[in-house]
Amino acid sequence: MLPKISKIKGVHPGLILQREIKRCNIKSSQLAIAIGEHKQTISAIINQKRGINPELSIKLADYFHEEEDYFMMLQAGYEVKIALTKNSERKPNLNNIRKVLFWDTTFDKIDWDKNKRAIIKRVLERGNDKEINEIIEFYGKSTVSTIVKSIKNSRLSTFKTNAEMHELV
Repeated sequence: MLPKISKIKGVHPGLILQREIKRCNIKSSQLAIAIGEHKQTISAIINQKRGINPELSIKLADYFHEEEDYFMMLQAGYEVKIALTKNSERKPNLNNIRKVLFWDTTFDKIDWDKNKRAIIKRVLERGNDKEINEIIEFYGKSTVSTIVKSIKNSRLSTFKTNAEMHELV
């Protein structure tokens, strides 16, 4: 019996397929023949060089007695994880932002997407025009504007001044 998707969300379907092949004590070529696929296709999936398509999901699910979309859901979860990883690696041009603005954290480890609200607030409170423009360019003016409007109060008057000067309110 295959594990519940919620427990293995974000794992490449090839890893699960490999585990099941070992558990059932069969070879990947035997599985390929049993479901009418090329053995190279199964091998590529097991080696995480290829993903699962809907037709293959149905064939594998039938073979392993699972829901037809089981392997497609695994594939989707894996692709979402990859996309999130790529997004978290996205950074503004750090040459345009002084490290001293973020004195209380490790500058190189800032998650620029996860901490977007705090970053925008900090840069508008303490940043110069170059830094503010970099943040606006990185996040997009509409995103920055929406976040600025959601910030009810700031201890520093420069926040409001900079937001007005850059037409964010």
